[in-house]
Amino acid sequence: MSEHRRKQPPQSPPGGRAAARRGGQQPTPPASGGRRAAGGPPTGSRSAMSSGGLPPGGPGGPPTGYGAGPGGSGGPGGSPAGGAPYEGRAAARRAAQGRGGGGNGNGGGRRRGTGGPGGPDGGAGRGPGRRPAKKRFIDYPRFGKEGWQRWMPSWRQVTALFIGFAGTLVGIAGIAYAMVDIPDENKAAIAQNNVYYWADGTRMVAHGGDFNRQNITYDQIPKAMRYAVISAENKTFETDSGVDPMGITRALFNMAKGGETQGGSTITQQYVKNSMLDQSQTVSRKFKELFISIKVGAKVSKNDIITGYLNTSYFGRGAYGLQAAAQTYYGVDAVRLNPSQCAFLAALLKGPTYYDPLGAEGIDPAATAEANTKRSTERWSWILDQEVKYGHMTPTERARWTKYPMPQGLKVQAGMSGQISYLVDTVNNYVTTHSSPKITQKDLDRGGYQIYTTFDKNKVNELKKSVEAVRKKNIKPGGSHKYQGDDAEYQGTDADTNVQFGAASVVPGDGRIVAIYGGEGYEKGEFNNNANTSGVPVGSTFKPFVLAAAMQYGTNHSNGKPITPESKYNANDLIEIRDHNGDLVRNKDGSVFKQKNEDTIKRGYVPLMTAMQYSINSPFVQLGEDVGLDKVETTAESAGLLKGSMADKVASFSIGTSTPSAIRMADAYATFAKSGVQVDPYSVTKVIHNGEQLDGFERPKTKQAMDGNIANNVTKVLENVVKKGTGTKALELGRTAAGKTGTTDSPGGTRSAWFVGYTQQLSTSVVMFRQDTKAKKLLPMSGTGGNSSIHGGDLPATIWTDYMKAALGNSDDPGFPDATKIGDPQNEPGAPSPTPTNTTPPPTPTDTPTTTPPTTPTMTTPPPTTPPTTPPPTTPGGPCLPWDQSCQTTPPTSPTTTPTTDGPGNGGGGGGHTQQPNDG
Repeated sequence: MSEHRRKQPPQSPPGGRAAARRGGQQPTPPASGGRRAAGGPPTGSRSAMSSGGLPPGGPGGPPTGYGAGPGGSGGPGGSPAGGAPYEGRAAARRAAQGRGGGGNGNGGGRRRGTGGPGGPDGGAGRGPGRRPAKKRFIDYPRFGKEGWQRWMPSWRQVTALFIGFAGTLVGIAGIAYAMVDIPDENKAAIAQNNVYYWADGTRMVAHGGDFNRQNITYDQIPKAMRYAVISAENKTFETDSGVDPMGITRALFNMAKGGETQGGSTITQQYVKNSMLDQSQTVSRKFKELFISIKVGAKVSKNDIITGYLNTSYFGRGAYGLQAAAQTYYGVDAVRLNPSQCAFLAALLKGPTYYDPLGAEGIDPAATAEANTKRSTERWSWILDQEVKYGHMTPTERARWTKYPMPQGLKVQAGMSGQISYLVDTVNNYVTTHSSPKITQKDLDRGGYQIYTTFDKNKVNELKKSVEAVRKKNIKPGGSHKYQGDDAEYQGTDADTNVQFGAASVVPGDGRIVAIYGGEGYEKGEFNNNANTSGVPVGSTFKPFVLAAAMQYGTNHSNGKPITPESKYNANDLIEIRDHNGDLVRNKDGSVFKQKNEDTIKRGYVPLMTAMQYSINSPFVQLGEDVGLDKVETTAESAGLLKGSMADKVASFSIGTSTPSAIRMADAYATFAKSGVQVDPYSVTKVIHNGEQLDGFERPKTKQAMDGNIANNVTKVLENVVKKGTGTKALELGRTAAGKTGTTDSPGGTRSAWFVGYTQQLSTSVVMFRQDTKAKKLLPMSGTGGNSSIHGGDLPATIWTDYMKAALGNSDDPGFPDATKIGDPQNEPGAPSPTPTNTTPPPTPTDTPTTTPPTTPTMTTPPPTTPPTTPPPTTPGGPCLPWDQSCQTTPPTSPTTTPTTDGPGNGGGGGGHTQQPNDG
């Protein structure tokens, strides 16, 4: 078939999509006009011009030459056989991008595009880079953009997104605002009882369900109280909107990072928080509190807000609301409070744990009565000054209130009499310090807890009976028992007033507190729990820890060998004491310190067992220095005493200037009873709230505090104290027992008397003292009970024996494990060999140290005048042992040589030493 007769492909109608598609698929024309044009027959052929065909370069077709040759694309100026002049690369680029040509026919879709605006097709093409004919509703990712620009939203999109988000928040806030209700302060008073159970599961007492609270009206609130609270808590209360956004932001931020939560910053927010039954510290509850505060600020008057706040605030001592606080602290109705009392109560809102002068050591060891009184006094004064500063009080009126308004004693709540008050106090302290998550005193006040205790009802009753029998027989306030000492301050005073007893009983190897005696009862005005005694030095009951440390670590002159009970020390009166480095210990005035004994008998060098038997001071003061007072402290702490109860480490430290509680002393002696096994004391076995058992109340773990044989040797020595020493009154128990007496003395007479003793089944401590409860000051006991001097072997030992008889009943007497020999005796340097036998026994076994030495010593055997020549061992006590918690690999540093002229009881009264946390 002739080339001119070759069959042509089917053609679409001019301007159709098929034509544009076929045109775009034709081959590229040759570079020279003499060759065939791409995609069609030669220019001007009859085939190209035949019926139904498209002229070369017609609509949708490619140009016949490179760029703009003859037969260009089909604009109006296009020619079937010849094109317009070449227009350059820009035109070609526009054509490649699908831009329509025009005018002279050069722009019309060079590759796949359709004709230009003037061409027959004239519409938008489908080449790359073109927007679709119809835009998407949301143009994201952005069409027509490349790279990162494709994912970058436009300003219109950002604006729309922000407006939408803000609108959503406003909508949510509006819904939340509409849904929350203004709190009803009366609902906040709804509470359940806490139920406490004895160790056998029977019910002890139900307590805490009735809030000590009574709402009052705005008119019954003194103006001074309103202004005191505003000046202290929220100075802008009368003008602000009731919400502190920054305060809420801080609270949310702290919760988000797991930090300590915060309360509301304004009085309105605090009122809302007090009134909400849900007291959980969560973000959702904080948001709910925010919306309620906003609503309250907008709809409730300021008068009603401050009235509600003062009716729902917790003031401590179980008092909710101003009326209850006024009655609890001052015994008056709220309306009768004066400005000074109002400022004191406003200070309590900062936190009654730390601002109640009564103290709250069971919750925090730092909340002592002394520290709380100082904090409260400072804030009370500051609040009054703030009232003047902000115009709520005149300077003239402020000048009237210069004396701190000390509140009255604790008001007794129903059902909290006798020992129950102290049992509940001990348990609540244990719960607040051991719970996880933490249960606060305020939580306990709200009630709803079932608390199972370790207390044995029979043993509690027997301990109370033993104390009351001794008190009734010996202590007769207002009678003929007058002070018999030489202190002029107390001459002629009643020696039987303010006499107090405390006691605790613990199971060795378990730590379970089975009984305590805290005092005569809250109803008798004894608000301190004497089982958790604070500030009462333990005297010579501390000496066993010195002996245990010497057996474990040795001394600075024993070449690493342990000191044994047979080791001999100088027991004379008024011996000069040398510190761990061998230097003389000196008093503050530079004179040489000399330790005073109870008597002036010249015993010479005696075995430590004998020194313990008669509770002679001088050997143990020197022994403590030789061992190192830090080692003595470590041993006592390992046995169960708390570090916070330890006194300053001066020479008299070894004879009992520390002030541990009766509970801790019973527990520490239980470590000796159980061959060195120590368990922390505990009083709670289980706590249930809303049907769920809470964590933190598992039995404490046991540990080997010291070598079992060391503990057994201490027990052997303390058995000797009971058999023929200062504790012989305990022989009436009629079974194997070990124990130690302790008495502290100060100028004017004995200040405290202890007896701590144990069998294998039970360890019990008893303390007796006199105390000015307002001044927190120990008083002398010379003349108390008609005795010129009170010792631990007297009334405390009697109470211990009577109780232990009843508590142990007819149980077996297992005795104690045998104690094996520690090693050869390591005598104090200078001890003669053989030691002369003392033929003069002490007239009466006592243990009372005296704290005021004469100016010149009286002794027949002088102490060494030069320091020991043997250097201390590199590792005191030899190799590190598994029970040794402070084994050192370097020579011990020189301990303090702070001199003292006082013996046990130095510091005077209950507040003279570091206070310890409460126990149990």
